[in-house]
Amino acid sequence: MPFAPADRLSSPQNPRIKQLLKLQQKSAERRALGLTLVEGLRELTIAVEAGVAVAAIYTCPELAGEKGLADLQNLFADASTAPEWFEVTRPVFEKVAYREGSDGLLAVLRTPTRTLADLRLPANPLLIVLEAVEKPGNLGAILRTADAAPVDAVLIGDPRTDLFNPNVIRASIGCVFTVPTVAAPVADILAFLKEKGIRSYAAALAPESKNYSEHDFRGPTALVMGTEADGLTPHMRAACDETIIIPMRGRIDSLNVSVATAVLTFEAVRQRR
Repeated sequence: MPFAPADRLSSPQNPRIKQLLKLQQKSAERRALGLTLVEGLRELTIAVEAGVAVAAIYTCPELAGEKGLADLQNLFADASTAPEWFEVTRPVFEKVAYREGSDGLLAVLRTPTRTLADLRLPANPLLIVLEAVEKPGNLGAILRTADAAPVDAVLIGDPRTDLFNPNVIRASIGCVFTVPTVAAPVADILAFLKEKGIRSYAAALAPESKNYSEHDFRGPTALVMGTEADGLTPHMRAACDETIIIPMRGRIDSLNVSVATAVLTFEAVRQRR
């Protein structure tokens, strides 16, 4: 199937360019249209291989180079229907690109929709639960951990950031598409864990907290993490089965939430092996 640019866009006033800027900057626009942006061939490849639908592609030949354009064509070589493809001049592309050192490729994706009911978990699942996550960089880093470990799903209760914020996609290197990830009200997530018989472990600095290495994570497990600034809410902590802590041996009393999540997740994976 032929796959080549349909047009060349050179004006920042072009309606398509204006929409790209809105999708980049406004979560309300992304939600209303059911679209999001991904920049970079690696991230786009991961999304396509995960079955995410691509609505349109924008490339800057000067930045992508012959190899980048050839790799893009190969990515859709066997597709029955290819997305629209537009070339963009370098000044205009640099206006819509959202990261430094761009490889000259920007794609518009149809945002995947996922619910708790969609999850198909194994008999002995390992989950990460995040309460009110607010920083795209932290969420992206946690999704990379979830993919690498791997975990069976990431559940995000009452998120304060858009799950498909372009910066989440960038920070996760596309792992937001490889890991089953669901945003839902905290109450629904707690009910889901109880229904599935999944034991929950709240990571929190509290008098009742016990060293994480003293716990057995070999059964159905949910590692529950709070925000960087405030940690878990009292309600969430009280709803969990156990409270755990990573002992701090230095002068600070906590780790970045993405680092703490990685420590706990890989300990759970180690025990399971």
